[in-house]
Amino acid sequence: MAFDMRPFNNSFFEGNPGALFKDFGRQFFEQFPDSTSIKSDVKELDNAYIVEAELPGFQKENITLQFENNVLTIEGKQIVENSEKDEEGRIIHQERSASNVKRQYPFENINENAIKASFENGMLNVTLPKKEQEDQTSSNIQID
Repeated sequence: MAFDMRPFNNSFFEGNPGALFKDFGRQFFEQFPDSTSIKSDVKELDNAYIVEAELPGFQKENITLQFENNVLTIEGKQIVENSEKDEEGRIIHQERSASNVKRQYPFENINENAIKASFENGMLNVTLPKKEQEDQTSSNIQID
């Protein structure tokens, strides 16, 4: 059996072979959960917890906060459209991307009615006040 040893000749690769893989890396890594995770810091103070979450590029109206069953849920949704036009106003390149991020934080002993949040320059700050400790009464216990 004889094999044809001539070089592979396919017009597909005559141009730029890198074009085949143009966006492969970007699309591949966007599929990993950590690429869309919310980066955050959680601090505990004497009377409250503070959650500082990074949501760059998000608008305040596209962020939702919920506290239910002792879990704080932060969720953000955004759609970005980019387009390039030539001198005559014709679109020569257009892309759309959507980002949905969600993260949950468990807490105990939170005064749900006093939770406050603010959003500025891509940073979400949530203050979760702790419930006031009831004065614990003590009593002497007699040993029999």
